[in-house]
Amino acid sequence: MSAKPALEKISSTRVFEGELTKYKFKSAVLGGLDAQFNIFMPSNASNAKLPVLVYLAGLTCTEDNGAQKGGFFGVAASQNIAILFPDTSPRGAGVPGEDDDWDFGTGAGFYLDATKPEYAKHYNMASHITTELPQVIEAAGIPIDFKRQSIFGHSMGGHGALTLYLSSKTKQYRSASAFSPIANPSKCPWGEKAFKGYLAGGIAEGSKYDATELISKASDPVHILIDYGTGDNFYKQGQLLPESFLKAARDAGYDEFQVRVRSQEAYDHSYYFISTFASDHIHFHANFLKA
Repeated sequence: MSAKPALEKISSTRVFEGELTKYKFKSAVLGGLDAQFNIFMPSNASNAKLPVLVYLAGLTCTEDNGAQKGGFFGVAASQNIAILFPDTSPRGAGVPGEDDDWDFGTGAGFYLDATKPEYAKHYNMASHITTELPQVIEAAGIPIDFKRQSIFGHSMGGHGALTLYLSSKTKQYRSASAFSPIANPSKCPWGEKAFKGYLAGGIAEGSKYDATELISKASDPVHILIDYGTGDNFYKQGQLLPESFLKAARDAGYDEFQVRVRSQEAYDHSYYFISTFASDHIHFHANFLKA
């Protein structure tokens, strides 16, 4: 990109001695549409650059769900870690059919870069998160150290966190974790629908956005934590498939220290579940962000 777009501050709220601020800007990567994000900055009197944890939300969500319901801020403040909350899709692209279903289109960008012509101009959430947001935030002078990034997410966002982490050629993120991720999207209805809808090559092209496929081919050291609830209806319906990811990881030679997948008895898919294990995930990432 050439000149970086200016950030417009929409709101700022004090929380755990820090500030949660919502910004918007015109996103070149999303085809010139307005994009919004929230960023939590712990109390930082010295204005030193802080490590950042990127949180990707799930289907139907916005940049607000994780910020409002995740229960992340107290622990993040204690660890002096910033948290970035991007949106889940472009907004107002005007593509025919993008608002027909809750699990595709608006609120369901699947953290990929679309290659089908009708979606390719706007639906580029992978590049928006990995490239554009860091550039825009740095250009605005917000004191974030993007050399110290990790990533986590929920459901579709868990899929995004795992795939952006595992597919990064530059080791952009130091660690990844996920709550109830769509861990093998090529083999579940949600993922099949997204890949067929956004990608010219369909499910075959989608393999590069499938965490199970990516871990099966990986060889570098990884740091991954996954939690899912056994009472999760989407887990029971076969949308998440964490066992497939775990088997692929073990078959690829990753042990419990590098890839940990935990089943949590009776928990569902909600933010009650996420907030219960939020502290575990922040502390997990702190090990690597503060190293």
